[in-house]
Formats: sequence, C-alpha cells, structure tokens
Amino acid sequence: MNDVGFLVHSGIGRITLNRPRALNSLNHDMVLAMLDHLETWRSDPGVRAVLIDGAGDRGLCAGGDIRAIHEDARAGGTASLRFWADEYRLNALISRYPKPYLALMDGLVMGGGVGVSAHGSHRIVTERSRIGMPEVGIGFIPDVGGTYLLSRAPGQLGTHIALTAGSISGPDAIHCGLADHFMPGERIPDLLDALASRTPDTALDLIAEPAPPSGLAADAEWIDHCYAADTVEEILSRLHTGGDAAATAAKEIEAKSPTALKVTLRALRTAAAMPDLETVLAQEYRVSHRAFSSAEFAEGIRAQIIDKDRSPHWNPATLSEVDDDLVASYFAGLGDDELSGVAR
Repeated sequence: MNDVGFLVHSGIGRITLNRPRALNSLNHDMVLAMLDHLETWRSDPGVRAVLIDGAGDRGLCAGGDIRAIHEDARAGGTASLRFWADEYRLNALISRYPKPYLALMDGLVMGGGVGVSAHGSHRIVTERSRIGMPEVGIGFIPDVGGTYLLSRAPGQLGTHIALTAGSISGPDAIHCGLADHFMPGERIPDLLDALASRTPDTALDLIAEPAPPSGLAADAEWIDHCYAADTVEEILSRLHTGGDAAATAAKEIEAKSPTALKVTLRALRTAAAMPDLETVLAQEYRVSHRAFSSAEFAEGIRAQIIDKDRSPHWNPATLSEVDDDLVASYFAGLGDDELSGVAR
C-alpha cells in the first residue's frame, strides 16, 4: 500500500490513509489520489458508499505534512499553495458527495484530518477521539473549512476551540456539529462487517450508541459570555474574570501568535455570515496564502515541530501591536491566484 490505499469491497469504496509513523499526515500526492478516486467512484455503480480511515492505532490524520510545508516556505516555494488549493477542492467535494461518505474519526483528528472527515455525511467518533484545529499555535489560521464548521457550532464553542487550539472529545464533536455518531472503538470491526450487507444508516443504527455527555456543553455558559466579545483583547479580559476554567483558557490563548489570534477571530466572524462552504474555503485560501509568506508561520513551525523548544518568538509580540491593516491584509484578494474550482 502507498501513502493512501484504495479498495472496493461489498460496494464500499475504502480510503485508508497510510502514513502511521507520521500520524497519517496528508501530502499532495495523497490529496490528488483521493480526488481522482472520489471522482471515479461517484459514477461507479459498484460503489454505493465511501469510507475513510487511518492506518495504525493512533488516529485518522494529524493534518498536513507540516515539515514539508516548512521546508517549502523557507525555500520561497509555491508547492504548499498548490497543495492547499487541491486540498480545499477535496474538502468541497467531500461536502457535496452524492454517495454516503463515512469517516472513522477514531484517535487523533487534527487540522487537515478534520477536512477529510468532518465534511462527510456520516461522521463517527469513539471514546479515543481527540479532534482539533491547532493552527493558531503555529502562527497559522484554521483552514480546510474549519472556520465554516467552528463558526456554526452552538454559541461561541467554536471560537473557544479555535483560539485555544485545544482538542475536544468525540461527544464534544457531536455537540459542536463536527460528528454524528458515537460508538466504542472496539466495535469498528463490527461496523465494517455490517456495512458489507447493510446501508450506512442501518449499519450505524445497529452499532452506534448514545454519546456520553459533552464537557463543552456543560461549560457553554461561561464560554458563550466570554467569547461573544468583539476583540481578542476583550475576550481575554472576560476570561480572566470568568473563573478557573476560563482563566486556564486565557493562559492557553496568550501563548499563541497574536496575529493568528486576531486573524482567526475575524475569519470566524465573517465565515458565520457566508452562505456555503465553498465561499468560506475561498476566504481561507486567501488567508493561508498570506500566512504562508509570513514569518509567524515559519516561526511557529520551528518552535513546535522542528526545534520543539515550545518558545516561539512572535512578531508582533503583543495583541496591541497587531493593527487593523495587518489583519485586513490577510483577507485581501489574490487576483489571478484566487482559489478556483470549488464552486457548486
């Protein structure tokens, strides 16, 4: 099997991300292969549903290949921009796929892993699921439709997830609209067996269980109050006076890139008013394009992934130094470089 495997059995087109040592992180060839097979399978009468999972026992997918993106950015290349363009087209295709698209969101599902799962029609989590959009921790901004999904979570839960860059549980993901079904991880083989002779809906009716309570739902009161503020500065001010859990969230946010925080908040607010995923993906591409050329992104990857000193030197270093013009520059049109091919 290559970096991604494809198999059709009993009418199920199965996609298996196969880079377990890299937590199944996505590269461009994997994205192109998935686009190609999904386009073929959509009109293949021998494929009645698609299922995506990850090799190994650690998770579905930890996101894009950050080391490769870092090397590309340092070299002044453009390969990462082409990767994102095709990745976002893949996200859009998954969201409107005409056949059931089942995502086994077992274990870690981060960043790009959310993009290939949470836009599907049948999203399955387990007790091992840890789902997140950690981009602000590396000077980046949630993408792959993440701002679309998080901006539509109940209340301000999506803002909390994005700005803290924290991971959430399977039950939290269901509550936030990023997943649909819960089942014990040990029953995944039972689901695969059931899919061989049943529709996805009837197979899930047989295997899935009621999800345990969502911890985020229990914290909604203070989260909604604190994150309803119009600026990151005011959000932090409210968090510092909101109790122990809120103060912990403030500490997590304050370690992130000030620029990424402000751009992310604006991206979430504007995404909430946009009509569909494709429009949001076009905005995310503009933001990603600008972030790719920024020192923030390279520094964030250096500190978290390359040197692992966990001590990024952000510039600007404080929220007060991030002015409106800098934030606006991330949303400026790209002319001939605009994302294309995702419209309905």
